[in-house]
Amino acid sequence: MKKTKIKIQKMDCPSEVKMIEGIVEKIDQEIKMEFDLGDRTVSFYHRCDSNLILQGLENISLPGTLLSSEDILESDVPETAPSVEAKTLKYLLAINFTMFLVEIFLGFYAESTGLIADGLDMLADSFVYGISLYAVGKSVHVKNKTAFLSGIMQISLGLLCLIEVGRKFYFGSEPLSNFMIIVSIVALIANVWCLALIHKHKDGEVHMKASWIFSANDVIVNTGVIISGSLVYFFKTNIPDLIIGGLVSLIVIKGGLTIIKLSKPQKEQSRENQDCCSGKCS
Repeated sequence: MKKTKIKIQKMDCPSEVKMIEGIVEKIDQEIKMEFDLGDRTVSFYHRCDSNLILQGLENISLPGTLLSSEDILESDVPETAPSVEAKTLKYLLAINFTMFLVEIFLGFYAESTGLIADGLDMLADSFVYGISLYAVGKSVHVKNKTAFLSGIMQISLGLLCLIEVGRKFYFGSEPLSNFMIIVSIVALIANVWCLALIHKHKDGEVHMKASWIFSANDVIVNTGVIISGSLVYFFKTNIPDLIIGGLVSLIVIKGGLTIIKLSKPQKEQSRENQDCCSGKCS
């Protein structure tokens, strides 16, 4: 077993990390990697010839400089991230599914499209985290495929939310503002907790980046529902609730489209992300 450290000067963004993962998987699926975006270095733990890795980096226009290469014992190979990711995803799955049950039940009781939409968003996230949990430790192809399915799920539930908003706009509703505010504050706390849990993985592989996007969107959504609940209370109208329900739906759909874009095959990504960090990364 060898440990080879390579400096990749052009490695500025997570999209390039994804490109490196894709090319290394083609060389040898047993290779393990540790990325340091700050130093622009990657430590490879492998058995194959180091030149194969260097050549692979050249092939995706990310040439590397060999810093060191040494023989190590199997016991010297650090534990990989999947076990840590899996533990985090289990927490996220439990939190989101619990909040889905709370919001969907109280959303129908309070006749609030905002709470119902947020509850469906929580359900979508629960499925996403479950799929992501399945993807931990799997190949890049599997991770891309599961991220794509996550995106489709987000878009589908977003469209269902829009239908519910239209239904309540046509038939009318009397949302209970106090339920909207209290439940959304609880959901906000839960989502901030999720965001804190996933923060260290937000620049990781595509299925973890998907999780970060969903949690960040949820914090925005909860804040919006709290505001709309306050407006319902003061103005005695269901319009703010319908507006936030529609906005939540659009946020869910946008999140799904973003995940689908992230899940594109490595070759397609490499073309689109060639200059993604120009002028943005230091």
